[in-house]
Amino acid sequence: MIYNLELGVAFLAGCLFSAMVIPRISLVAFKLRLFDPMNSRKIHTECIPRLGGVAFFPCIIVAVSLTIVFHSLCLDDDLFGGELTIRFLALCSALFILYLMGVMDDLVGVRYRSKFVVQTLCGLLMAFAGCYFNNLYGLFGIHEIPGYVGIPFTVLIIVYILNAVNLIDGIDGLASGLGMIAFLAFGCLFVYLHRWMYALLAFASLGVLVPFFYYNVFGQTRRGRKLFMGDTGSLTIGMLLAVMAIRLSMFDPVKERLLPGSIVVAFSFLMVPMLDVVRVVLHRMRSRKPLFSPDKNHIHHKFMALGMPQHRAMLCIVGIAVGFTVLNVCAIHYLSVTVLFLLDVAAWTVMHFCITGKILKNNRKNHIKD
Repeated sequence: MIYNLELGVAFLAGCLFSAMVIPRISLVAFKLRLFDPMNSRKIHTECIPRLGGVAFFPCIIVAVSLTIVFHSLCLDDDLFGGELTIRFLALCSALFILYLMGVMDDLVGVRYRSKFVVQTLCGLLMAFAGCYFNNLYGLFGIHEIPGYVGIPFTVLIIVYILNAVNLIDGIDGLASGLGMIAFLAFGCLFVYLHRWMYALLAFASLGVLVPFFYYNVFGQTRRGRKLFMGDTGSLTIGMLLAVMAIRLSMFDPVKERLLPGSIVVAFSFLMVPMLDVVRVVLHRMRSRKPLFSPDKNHIHHKFMALGMPQHRAMLCIVGIAVGFTVLNVCAIHYLSVTVLFLLDVAAWTVMHFCITGKILKNNRKNHIKD
């Protein structure tokens, strides 16, 4: 009961700090004209700042820190323990490094090679702090894996998720909506597994995203109340989600009895951005385009090509993410990890073929009318 109270404190503190800081960031950004540049690839047609994510890291850390202080004053004990404290400090360090790079990128721009170097260093920091894959639970016949394989694989996955979350942030409310769903699910699972540090982080992050989601989706530009999260926000959210997914995937006999096949469950919450990146990269390779060249081939662009407004497209994509999560959580008790993963990929592929076919059909109809 005490821990449930502390989770509520973390959520409310994150929500309160975010609600206080984000509108002030928006006002400063409008006053200094720090806007997201408009081009043919961007959807927005108004001057909107992209510094909303500047609030994420400090608000999350302050909310979690105050909750820890609250716990210590009430019970006079260590909430985490030594090993978890090391991982928490490593995560804070990685988040701060990404935070600085994100602010620099949102203000003046950073070359993608420099981004990959920094992201790789942050991934190594988390892996050497003890947060890395040690088991694949039979995925493609692979079970326990040694550290010299698990650590580089972990770094690859962290860099992959960081860029996947960044790239999915293309329409109002999408990245934050997917993030809120994932943080809520991770928070509940970590409470179920009694992993309190990660539960605190999840609920504090959820609280921080709620006010941002409101300003991002419903804020009015003419009142200086609309803003994007930018790279600062997407990197913060991506790193937190990556670490939570990896921690939930780490093998533990006790956890495996409570949550079998946890690696598939953990990545169900990230299925949409991760699979979307793979599809887009394959499309660019097939079209002989540079892999890092921007285009309008992401899932949100496809839904909008069907004639959907931004908000409806966002709700549809978030609904798809929830569908993957519910399907995997239920099916993991009946199917192997490999079969379930292949079913997810197959479902994603079929869905995109159907959407592409519908877009082509609509385009032919419009061409005939013209």
